[in-house]
Amino acid sequence: MVDPQRASGSAAADPSSYDPLRLCVFATVALIGWLLGPVAVIGFAGLGFAGYWRARRAGLLRSRCLLGDTRLVLAYLGLLVAAGAVGVWMWIR
Repeated sequence: MVDPQRASGSAAADPSSYDPLRLCVFATVALIGWLLGPVAVIGFAGLGFAGYWRARRAGLLRSRCLLGDTRLVLAYLGLLVAAGAVGVWMWIR
């Protein structure tokens, strides 16, 4: 008997199938970064900073990020925002 979900081509039917969605997301972020340069850095780093700030205030002390401690992640993202701001300043100057 044929499984109707498999017959329709649904990838959700087979939990063992690999979906490289994360790679597509990375490529899209890289494209936006390439097109918008320092403005994209400010946007993405600012969004990440706001998210980590909210999470830290809610009690998150350790992150799955390579840096681990959320204070280090916040410092890193803050530096990226500052670097993006310098880049925009140099861009428009």
